[in-house]
Amino acid sequence: MKIQIKSAVLLALLANSIACTTQTTDTATSTQVSETASTAVNFSLKDETQNTILKQYLKLKDALVLSDATKTQEAAKALQQSLAAAKGFEASQAAADSIAKTSDLSQQRKTFTNLSNQLIPVFRKAALTKGAVYVQFCPMANEGDGGYWLAQEEEVRNPYYGDEMLNCGEVKETIK
Repeated sequence: MKIQIKSAVLLALLANSIACTTQTTDTATSTQVSETASTAVNFSLKDETQNTILKQYLKLKDALVLSDATKTQEAAKALQQSLAAAKGFEASQAAADSIAKTSDLSQQRKTFTNLSNQLIPVFRKAALTKGAVYVQFCPMANEGDGGYWLAQEEEVRNPYYGDEMLNCGEVKETIK
């Protein structure tokens, strides 16, 4: 009985790993796609402060997709400043500040989970006047605990693994 349970668990882990190990053969192409995604804004929010915060959050997400700790720090600092100027974003501001203060990509990604968990509910309630925003999820992020993030494109570009598992994840919700 124990062997069957262990085998079932191993099979489930193997299946999950295979599903999320889509390798990109052309790193330059994936980088171009990520950079293009960050420059073209496909949405608009009624509240200009929220619009700015979401744009900066997406730049942060894209820097993590590129696995660029320096760009991640820069994007987090800009986001932290916008969050500081808005009311009710103190916890998000602290998370962005924490990301901006470290060059450890692993720690940046871990803190990005907290930041995303704080901001996703805000943008679920936001009034979009144009386009859509996607809530995406990777089941393997954070040592198998999973991780959510926001994206303006439906195609998954995983900020938790970058090129290692660029397409690991799925769209869980579309905010319109």
